[in-house]
Amino acid sequence: MINHSNENTLLDDANSYDVNKELMGLISSDFIKVADQLKEASYQIRKRGFSDNPVFVASRRDIPVGQLLIGATELENQWHYKASFMDEFIQRELIGEDSIEMWKENYKNPDEYCCLFVVHGDFAGFVYIPYPED
Repeated sequence: MINHSNENTLLDDANSYDVNKELMGLISSDFIKVADQLKEASYQIRKRGFSDNPVFVASRRDIPVGQLLIGATELENQWHYKASFMDEFIQRELIGEDSIEMWKENYKNPDEYCCLFVVHGDFAGFVYIPYPED
């Protein structure tokens, strides 16, 4: 995770080395169970003009960011998934004003990758996971 000039800014440069293999394994094995729903939600968020940059908050505990989309155990998953977007992260100062352009540059194609804001233990950061191919 990279902290830029704003102390409250959390950025991850597209799956930095701070995301250890164990955490990526936990996220990936849970993500596969909800990937289709998240991909559809991403499409709907963009299609309806809410945001070009959907973000899904993934955590095992309740986090006051986003709107609940899939609760833990709904689809045999262990994580909660909430729908959000870049603007909420800016409003909550999780992305600082001076880091918006860098965040957009690192944002991956939402048709191919899911942007997750993962909160687990003392880790909080953006992780991009490719959607499974049909």
